[in-house]
Amino acid sequence: MQVSQSQINEDAIDLMINMGPQHPSTHGVFRLVIWVDGEKIQKVEPHIGYLHRGSEKICESESYNQIITLFDRLDYVANLNNELAFSLAVEKLMDLEIPERAQYIRVILCELNRIASHMLFYGVYGLDAGATTPMLYGFRERERIQELFESVTGARLMHNYIRIGGIKEDVEKDFKDKVHKLIDELKKSVDECDELLSNNEMFLVRTKDIGIITADEAIDLGLSGPSLRASGVLEDIRVTDSYSIYDRFDFGIPIGSKGDCWDRYFVRVQEMRESIKIIEQALADLPDGEIITPIRGMVRPPKGEVFVRTESPRGDLGVFVVSDGSDKPYRVKVRPPSFVNLQALELMLRDTYLADAVLVLGSIDIIMGEVDR
Repeated sequence: MQVSQSQINEDAIDLMINMGPQHPSTHGVFRLVIWVDGEKIQKVEPHIGYLHRGSEKICESESYNQIITLFDRLDYVANLNNELAFSLAVEKLMDLEIPERAQYIRVILCELNRIASHMLFYGVYGLDAGATTPMLYGFRERERIQELFESVTGARLMHNYIRIGGIKEDVEKDFKDKVHKLIDELKKSVDECDELLSNNEMFLVRTKDIGIITADEAIDLGLSGPSLRASGVLEDIRVTDSYSIYDRFDFGIPIGSKGDCWDRYFVRVQEMRESIKIIEQALADLPDGEIITPIRGMVRPPKGEVFVRTESPRGDLGVFVVSDGSDKPYRVKVRPPSFVNLQALELMLRDTYLADAVLVLGSIDIIMGEVDR
């Protein structure tokens, strides 16, 4: 949805301001050119490409197992969710049956990664609004999850743990106890975070009725994830186009009503509670057994193409893979939610104040690694 020239009063434009790419509140190397009349935004022009690494093209010269490490680096805040998306695509192409134990461990880790991602959003968004304490709360909880990931995968960030056919290695015997202890702490922490910021008077003034986008506008612009659900659209791929074993779990889909910055924030707070419910159910049903389907070391899917959608913490993460029958894909194309969600930024910022730009951009929760893939 483009802003037509008829909707912009060129005579009212007073000043052009360049925000980014070297700006702490652009959440990475993102540039936003803003035209203002006084303090009122008249027009914006987003610029991307400052972090471009050509990941999709590099996939064509890597083996299928090596590509998982590239997906770790797209959305580097939700690494395991990205690993799962690519693995599911190749597994669908090869028609592989994944062991039950591996599927449950995948879900537990991906939902923990969703909470860790939302905790980072919570802390940084509080900082965007001028509060430093949420940053301390959010990073405290994220650190607890990262410590568990390190004990399971051997890495704090670039895990390379989910593999085509299952997972790299089984979890330790005390895994269930560790996760139970962790989620008991997370339940209290999510409540603490909620009480600290959600109804803070200053935070409400900065986020309520700011950057509103209606349900129809959100759908037209291709928004997904929390940014779409905040506008009142009941769409979660884990439910509406279920994958892996998500259809076995009972959990809610939080939605907003106005589609403003506060709704986009609060949907994520509520989602953390729903992820905890999924983890508890998965832990209770975690079976014994194998953790990977026996396949040859050098993966060679049959000729064909496949598209898989998953629900990453930022929204609809799609992976399109074309195989020519060799050990390297002919083409890999990613549909990253951060990139698509940025399309709504121009509409969200129209007729808002300059001070609101940081809050509106932050509410989308972009990760530039997957924007400039």
